[in-house]
Amino acid sequence: MISAGDIRKGTTFELDGQVFTVIEFLHVKPGKGAAFVRTKLRNVISGGVTDTTFNPTVKLLEAVIERKEMQYLYSDGALYYFMDQETFEQIPLGFEQVENAIKFLKENMFAVIKFFKGSAFSVEAPNFVELLITACEPGAKGNTTNNVLKPATVETGAIVPVPLFVNEGDTIRIDTRNGEYMERV
Repeated sequence: MISAGDIRKGTTFELDGQVFTVIEFLHVKPGKGAAFVRTKLRNVISGGVTDTTFNPTVKLLEAVIERKEMQYLYSDGALYYFMDQETFEQIPLGFEQVENAIKFLKENMFAVIKFFKGSAFSVEAPNFVELLITACEPGAKGNTTNNVLKPATVETGAIVPVPLFVNEGDTIRIDTRNGEYMERV
């Protein structure tokens, strides 16, 4: 149990049967009245964000989120299969659990799977991946007055905005946290 007055950014706890992580917090001590803690919380399972205020003496049940690196094996169209490298156990995950990461994952790449009470709820792709561009329009010469970007489709199917000098067949490094082009490899 942790008190609401001790929560910090990144703290994970259970509230009303849901699991939340703290995105922002502010301890407020008004001139009149009791102090309180104003927080912005993200639901770990659904991803929804809510603003909540707590009395600093309220006790919250701390939630433990397990993170395990697993290898992405394949997709059969409906499910995505990941393998634990220690036990070689394969777990199938639905699209809702992998939708943010799957557009940057190729077969045999490693990803971090998040578990709460033994069940997987989310997949995180590596921070940076190198992918081959499979479709891209050629850049027009002379259109270089600003930082002009064009859409490029990479081998996993994701569409990434890239500079004009990048062409089909190039391998690029992508920051998966925001889906942005980093550099040509």
